[in-house]
Amino acid sequence: MTDLCHLALPGATFAVRVTPNSRRAGLDLVDGQIRISVAEPPEDGRATEAARVTLARALGVAKTRLVLVRGTKSRDKLFRLDQPGTLSMR
Repeated sequence: MTDLCHLALPGATFAVRVTPNSRRAGLDLVDGQIRISVAEPPEDGRATEAARVTLARALGVAKTRLVLVRGTKSRDKLFRLDQPGTLSMR
């Protein structure tokens, strides 16, 4: 998996392209775009949650620090990295 720890700055946003129902789950950085493949289907937010977990692991942060800003039902999503200890409304 690609290491993105150097991008883990509080308040940073991450534009992500998610591919659900993939045979091989993982994260790749292609031409500056973060692409995440997950095995979960795009039902009930399962693919989005799997993408959030994968991105958090690549950034080296807790998954609770990543907040979905937009893209709930889209393959193109925008996540924001919150400061540790802050609560956010989703």
